[in-house]
Amino acid sequence: MLITCLLPLLRRYSLGFDLVAGPDDTVTLAVIPRKPDGAAHNLESGEARPISITASAAEIDAELARGEGGSLGELVAARKTLADQLAEQREVAEAARTAAAEAAKARVPAAKAPGRVTKTPAPTSPPQDANADEPTSLW
Repeated sequence: MLITCLLPLLRRYSLGFDLVAGPDDTVTLAVIPRKPDGAAHNLESGEARPISITASAAEIDAELARGEGGSLGELVAARKTLADQLAEQREVAEAARTAAAEAAKARVPAAKAPGRVTKTPAPTSPPQDANADEPTSLW
């Protein structure tokens, strides 16, 4: 049942497991999502957070037997939803970056277009109200 519960995460992540024996015959099972080989992006902090269950071995087995309706199944479903949202946001951000880059290329002014040079005529004389004893005002 463990692998069946974790299939949605296995499609997106590489998973590590940690089993630790505790006092009073308790066991802690930690499922640690990792970046899969060849993944283009790093995991967000919410994606990389381990899922941990501490209980007796019998209780963990019973919980895993509940499948998708159990605690682990619900946590995995929530993680899958989070991962889907993050993937969608990455796609939208990438599309926006591409669109902005294309729009910036399209907005290149004609004066900056290659092979075309325009000159602004330089002023040849001072303004008519200029006084030689005072600096020219911008206002």
